[in-house]
Amino acid sequence: MRPGHPHVPTTTTTTREPVTEIAFCAWIAQSTPGDRLEYHRGFLALDAYPMFSRLTDAARKELQRLGTRAFWAAEQDLVHLLQKRIGEERFSYIAVARPKAKVPVIPFSDLVPGNTAPLASSPSPTASN
Repeated sequence: MRPGHPHVPTTTTTTREPVTEIAFCAWIAQSTPGDRLEYHRGFLALDAYPMFSRLTDAARKELQRLGTRAFWAAEQDLVHLLQKRIGEERFSYIAVARPKAKVPVIPFSDLVPGNTAPLASSPSPTASN
């Protein structure tokens, strides 16, 4: 353990049912940095390939969407993707949530078309000159 970097135990969320693309996106939206989700268990490249997959067509297509979305999320710096070998040709595919980017807050008044000044500086309708 490095000084100033205490070991924080990690827990990986696993599910009995396959994770869908929508569930994966929902997890990303609700996750905090360091949260972990096992999004597939098996051999993703083979499980998603029609010739080798033992999954139904619908389940295989959903797995393909999930794999594509996981890769996209990693490219967007939303998650780190890990693989852990758990047996012969069997892996645990894990997404680790990254810190979310700080997005500047845009006041609603700045989004109103034709508004050139902030609402706070607009003259009061009852003010007289």
